[in-house]
Amino acid sequence: MLKKILLFLLAALIIIQFIHPAKNKSEGPQPNYIGNSFAIPENANTILKKACYDCHSNNTRYPWYAKLQPVHWWLDKHIREGKKHINYDEYTNRPLRYQYHKMEETIEMIKEGEMPLNSYTWTHKDARLSAEEKEILISWANSVMDTMKAQYPIDSLVRKR
Repeated sequence: MLKKILLFLLAALIIIQFIHPAKNKSEGPQPNYIGNSFAIPENANTILKKACYDCHSNNTRYPWYAKLQPVHWWLDKHIREGKKHINYDEYTNRPLRYQYHKMEETIEMIKEGEMPLNSYTWTHKDARLSAEEKEILISWANSVMDTMKAQYPIDSLVRKR
C-alpha cells in the first residue's frame, strides 16, 4: 500500500512539472511605468530593480528553481499578490489618491522592514536593504509625493476625514 502511494506521488510530481503558469514578462516599454512621470534617481532605480521589481512590475527575473513545480506556482502567487499591492509598471494608470497612498505605504513598509519579504531575501541576498538603501527609497518615495503635491490639489491626493 505504501509503495502504491509513493508511486502515485512520484507520478504526480513528474506530471506537474509540465504544468506552469504564464511567466510575468512584458515586451517593450511600459507606458504607465512610474519612471515615465516621476524622476527615479539612478541609485533608487538600482535598489528597486534588485529588491522590488520582481514582484511589483510586469517583468520578473526568474531564478533557476522556478522551473520546478510546485515552486513556480508558489512564486507566481507571490508575484500576483505583489502586483495587486503595487505595480510600478501600471502605477500611473491608477487614480491619483491610489498613487499617493501607495507611496505612503511604500515608506511605511520599508521603515517597518516588511518589504522586501523575508521569503524573498532568503534566496535573493542582494535584495536585503541596508539602512542607507532604505533611506534612499524613502527619500525617493517622499519626492514622488512632493511632486504630486506640487502638481495637484491636496484633496485630490488624500481623502478628507
